[in-house]
Amino acid sequence: MGFTIQQKRAAFKALHAQGCFLLPNPWDVGSALFLQSLGFKALASTSSGFAWSQGRADNTVPRATVLAHLRSLVEATNLPINADFEDGFASDPSGVAESVRMAVDTGVAGLSIEDSTRNPDAPLRSLDDAVARMRAARAAIDETGGDTLLVGRAENFIVGRPDLDDTIVRLKAYAQAGADCLYAPGIHTRAQITAIIAAVSPKPVNLLIGSTSEFTLQDVTAMGVRRISVGGGLARTAWGGAQRAARTLLESGRFDDFAGAMPHQELNALFQNTAR
Repeated sequence: MGFTIQQKRAAFKALHAQGCFLLPNPWDVGSALFLQSLGFKALASTSSGFAWSQGRADNTVPRATVLAHLRSLVEATNLPINADFEDGFASDPSGVAESVRMAVDTGVAGLSIEDSTRNPDAPLRSLDDAVARMRAARAAIDETGGDTLLVGRAENFIVGRPDLDDTIVRLKAYAQAGADCLYAPGIHTRAQITAIIAAVSPKPVNLLIGSTSEFTLQDVTAMGVRRISVGGGLARTAWGGAQRAARTLLESGRFDDFAGAMPHQELNALFQNTAR
């Protein structure tokens, strides 16, 4: 039996109230159903993983395609879905509000808005502009019932501006503008993580761990992190396995790298038995 959108959103908000949970990032319906079968409590889309599955670079997929993808994840699974909604697919706050209303209509339980510009010469929006866009996203969510969780993202550390003080200023401003959860992808040291958690407390913080890390789930839980996402990490892992197997085929004519593949029967059984 499936859950209603309202039930999914309520469950998602409850996950942020205490402790720390894993929020893995599927890139299509099949990977979402697989992760659901393992017992995860919520999932998040990945702009990069989905873009690569479409033969595109990250942040180049049109809004309509992303919205259709989000709807497919929501409809295929029983889990809350958090949307990597990039910069809101708009150049101004009113456009962000329009996009957010469309995203909420897909049934997602949460969505993030980031402050990057895609311009390497000026990769971050001004604070005033970014805050206005966050307020517009908050207002759009409130107009649609207010139960979709809003995540404010400060992109400093992944756009070549790794300034912790500015990151904290931005996250605090996004929290005041209505963000329910705060996120600074690219931070990785204990000092960075704990400084951000202290600055925005009591609002929850999302930590990105998309590659090997010295920290475990228990470590970051003790620091006060409320949720961990992996971004394109799982998608890159899948691509890495395919890359190794294909190169071995091409370069040596050997099939050794198929040894770790999931069995055909196991995958068939998974998708035959997964409720949709």
